Amino acid sequence: MKSTGIVRKIDEVGRMVIPMELRRTMNLTEKDDALEIFTDGDMIVLKKYNPSCIFCKEMEDIKEFGSVKVCKACADMLYKSFN
Repeated sequence: MKSTGIVRKIDEVGRMVIPMELRRTMNLTEKDDALEIFTDGDMIVLKKYNPSCIFCKEMEDIKEFGSVKVCKACADMLYKSFN
């Protein structure tokens, strides 16, 4: 993991600003992008969110079934396996 040397405080309601330099580097726009939040020991890891199929990681033709994302090809295979 690479340190940026940037330090930000958390405000009284728990918010933190992601610096413009990092948003540009990661190609994050205010309207279109989201971040996934992970924990690893004492670290909080932010990752650019890319919805993908739970089975094959494809990012095209994604449908959501409950909280699970599945691509059309995998959904077709699942359908065939039950019929």
